[in-house]
Amino acid sequence: MVGFKDSFQQAYNSILEANNVLIVGHINPDTDAISSSSALIDLMISLDKKFTAFSQNKSEGVFDFLPYEEMIVAEKNFDLKDFDLLITVDCGSVSRTSLEEEILEMQAEVDNRLKIIEFDHHSKVGDYADIEIRKSTAASTTEVLYYFFKENKIIINKNIATALLAGILTDTANFLYTSTQESTLSISSDLLAKGAQLPKIIDKTQYNKSVESVKLWGKALNNLQINEKYKVGISVLTYEDLKEYLSKDQLYDSDIFGEIAGFLSNMAHVKAILLLREQEPGYIKGSFRGSAIGHVNLSKLANLLGGGGHAKAAGFVVHGKLQVKESGGWKLV
Repeated sequence: MVGFKDSFQQAYNSILEANNVLIVGHINPDTDAISSSSALIDLMISLDKKFTAFSQNKSEGVFDFLPYEEMIVAEKNFDLKDFDLLITVDCGSVSRTSLEEEILEMQAEVDNRLKIIEFDHHSKVGDYADIEIRKSTAASTTEVLYYFFKENKIIINKNIATALLAGILTDTANFLYTSTQESTLSISSDLLAKGAQLPKIIDKTQYNKSVESVKLWGKALNNLQINEKYKVGISVLTYEDLKEYLSKDQLYDSDIFGEIAGFLSNMAHVKAILLLREQEPGYIKGSFRGSAIGHVNLSKLANLLGGGGHAKAAGFVVHGKLQVKESGGWKLV
């Protein structure tokens, strides 16, 4: 990536100098976050580095096709002060790490020795990293990491190639989203040549729909309403809906809801989609997706609600509850 050469080299030198590394993906991680962590775990192993990998609420069994995913813990069982290097991937903002309070406390200390590297492809929301490697036009964070590996002449083996390609495929809906560029296809071709396991990725991400998750798609379609004035489609999934159709681990599988929102955004004459869901009582997660005809910067809308993302795909979390009316439809309370 043009303009990132020095940052890539600085990041790699920081990894080489580190004694204990913490790799963090965002809370309720999707495939891109876990794939990015997996690729970096392979690097840590090859360098014989002491490390820990963490993504809060990681769903069990969902990412078992990715190398080293079992090494990524879903619950915090460490002290941040034990590490001298923190690498965040696909987090968007420091709040998405679920370690914001601890990170800010350490940064305020006079003798703070924690260096932070951020790899991301979301629009910027605040400063917290010593080395920020962000490309908001990249299809995925794994695409950003691909350039990091290439610039530092790190061998991309079969495991790394599989992890990097998985992030690209899921974040582009297998190259269907507008984030797919010529460079995205070129990188994917190179990863396939390096041994990326495409059939395995597709089998686990595309052909893995359970009967229950398909029924959830039906529920989202049934609850869909169209705002004719603004040409926006809005659907909701209550906490009761999610508990009925999904297992406990699937409640935090971001890819399931991203696929539903992406599917709904294919409707004709609709500029954008908003999917609201209650992953836990009292908290509503919103997922924006832009359509082919929409020219609204959805990340700005998400930012107003405390979230972030891209022009065509963004999200946020707010306090509240979704209620289905007895007469049909739904309301936000």
